[in-house]
Amino acid sequence: MTLAYSPNAAALLTATAAALLTALIVPVVRRLGLRWGLVDPPDDRKQHTLPMVRLGGVGIVAGFSLSLACTWAFGGFAELPPDKDQLIWTTLAGALCFFVIGLADDLFALPPLPRLCGQVLVAAAVWNQGVRIGSIDLPFGLGTSAAGLPLPEGLSLLATVVWLVGITNAINWLDGLDGLAAGVSGIAAVGLLSVSFSLSQPAAGLLAAALAGSCLGFLRHNFNPARIFMGDGGSYFLGFALAAISIVGPAKRLTSVSLLLPLMILSLPLADMSAVIMGRLRAGRSPFYPDRRHLHHRLLRAGFSHRRTVVLIYAFTQWLASIALVLANAEMRFLWLALATAVLIAVLVVCRRQMQEEAK
Repeated sequence: MTLAYSPNAAALLTATAAALLTALIVPVVRRLGLRWGLVDPPDDRKQHTLPMVRLGGVGIVAGFSLSLACTWAFGGFAELPPDKDQLIWTTLAGALCFFVIGLADDLFALPPLPRLCGQVLVAAAVWNQGVRIGSIDLPFGLGTSAAGLPLPEGLSLLATVVWLVGITNAINWLDGLDGLAAGVSGIAAVGLLSVSFSLSQPAAGLLAAALAGSCLGFLRHNFNPARIFMGDGGSYFLGFALAAISIVGPAKRLTSVSLLLPLMILSLPLADMSAVIMGRLRAGRSPFYPDRRHLHHRLLRAGFSHRRTVVLIYAFTQWLASIALVLANAEMRFLWLALATAVLIAVLVVCRRQMQEEAK
């Protein structure tokens, strides 16, 4: 059975299927995790006070994969050229490999170096299969051809591996509060979905739709107070998927606009990771040393509640994604969305200050 192909309809079908499937599968995963004792105990660095199942990534992966399978079964990929079709399955395979690395860490507490080595190897394998940053457009028409200036193989490999591994770990490090990583990833996925379609990249758009739906379905069970955590398996999967989608779509060629869009959409977790690494290095510690330097920890110490901290970071991410959409589409509706989000951020900050003054 196939449907008349429409990119918008295929994206809607994919996102809806992903949300429903994830929302239905996650409670099953939680029950099994409780039965088998696969829980994350509380400690001084964590926010939860009760043991929590941290295998929610299984539900995210299942919802994402099954939704793409449904889209394929109904002919959603029918109009894609074979090379784009292959990129979808290569991205899915790479994301599954990253998920396995994270799941192994959830179950066996792997040291940081083996995890990093595994991520680099998978990213290199994905690059070898065509998910790569392959060329760069120079400003002022200095590119050698309409296809841009091809990057040397070594430089292309380095740029792709750094991009994939960097964003993956940025999302992983953001996963410190209920619903934070899933919400930020969902907002970023919606931004990549819009940008991909505006740049005529339907393959990336379908992947982003599946990811956005999976995040929405998982938030049903993960928003504060959370009933389940995604674990490193889930955050690695989301991070790699976001990074790979941006390569398959907007950033496949490094142009002044296409590279800027995913960078803007994902700039908050990237900036947070960079600041944390620099702070740890200045303190003479390993970049992987666990501490409370992350943005969400700082907002909590500033007096924001758990939920307000999460909503504020959501708002910042939405604001950055809206600006990226303005650059990609030059449409006023996205400019108004950016302005409305900026007003929301201001209201949250002002309300917090008023509460602090009243408390004094």
